[in-house]
Amino acid sequence: MTQHRSRATGAALAAVAALLLAGCVDEGRTSNPDEEQGTGGAGGTAECPVEVNEDVDVAVRVGYQPIPNGDLVVRDLGWLESCLPNADISWVKVASGGEMVQAFGSGSVDLGLVGSSPATKAVSPPNNIDMQVIWIHGVIGEAESLVVQEGAGETLPDLAGKTVAVPFASTAHYSLLAALERDGMSASDIDLINLSPDAMLAAWERGEIDAAWVWAPTLPLLTETGHIILSAADTAEAGAPTFDLAGATREFIEANPEFMETWTAVQDQAVQMIQDDPDAAAESIAVQLGITPQEVLDQIGGYTFLTAAEQAGEDYFGGQLAQDLINTADFLVTQEEIDEVNTVEAYEAAIFSDAITKVAGQ
Repeated sequence: MTQHRSRATGAALAAVAALLLAGCVDEGRTSNPDEEQGTGGAGGTAECPVEVNEDVDVAVRVGYQPIPNGDLVVRDLGWLESCLPNADISWVKVASGGEMVQAFGSGSVDLGLVGSSPATKAVSPPNNIDMQVIWIHGVIGEAESLVVQEGAGETLPDLAGKTVAVPFASTAHYSLLAALERDGMSASDIDLINLSPDAMLAAWERGEIDAAWVWAPTLPLLTETGHIILSAADTAEAGAPTFDLAGATREFIEANPEFMETWTAVQDQAVQMIQDDPDAAAESIAVQLGITPQEVLDQIGGYTFLTAAEQAGEDYFGGQLAQDLINTADFLVTQEEIDEVNTVEAYEAAIFSDAITKVAGQ
């Protein structure tokens, strides 16, 4: 890569971790974010960190997932609400990228977090959803991993004939398929089942699954009695990178350019907080996930978080991201996950860079 990537890991995390009071959050902030559906962030409304825009009065349905990243900082601090005081912001919790694609297809969300694999499926035949990628929430590394029950095996070939769970159409699903191909296997060599992350723990505890490829907050719960044998960092190194992206419908983007710029600006502020003040970011994310700030610090070490300036370069929105979608589509065709690869122009058109370019230049 030609640009520097900042990673909230290593010594920096260790230093700030010592400053955190494990399990403590500010009074008045809920640790049960599911009770806070609708308008307003779960942690209340903080001062807008960018220019307030009172002209935007659109009603927006924002799909989010319980994944540790800047989106949860934005939600917890109520930055969209404070920066767009006349907009009607509704937050809709979605369990996985596959479900987010369904939400886009049904018109129940305007924008939301979706992994690179389901995003590729969304804009490929037969779905052909008119959606564009608007942001990279995180480059996935060890945050998504294959965890196995003790005694179930130490390598992927050891899982032949055993039950492996993954949320279908997710980045984890893509990573698992890529790992199987790398080892000369296919999905038919294992008993592959579709489970959402929130259903995995019960199936794991009942012994119904031998392994699962998943992300936090489910992943650390499974590792309490299992162990990790592969991660998305391994498949990325082998040529199959994955991302947590944000997408929006083209209709919404074209009708709401000012909203898009403010949304991008507050996401950029959240990434800068993760990079520069990870203890504060971890506190907000902890509130949203109902876990301790220390657990958040452990989890975000599995991602790379990029500012708008970093995303605007040729490695991402400047060109390579569209190619990454094409490469993902090529692989998904071989796995019969999509009917065919769309045109190069279709994947290039699925990248919306205007807002990121504006924010990066500010």
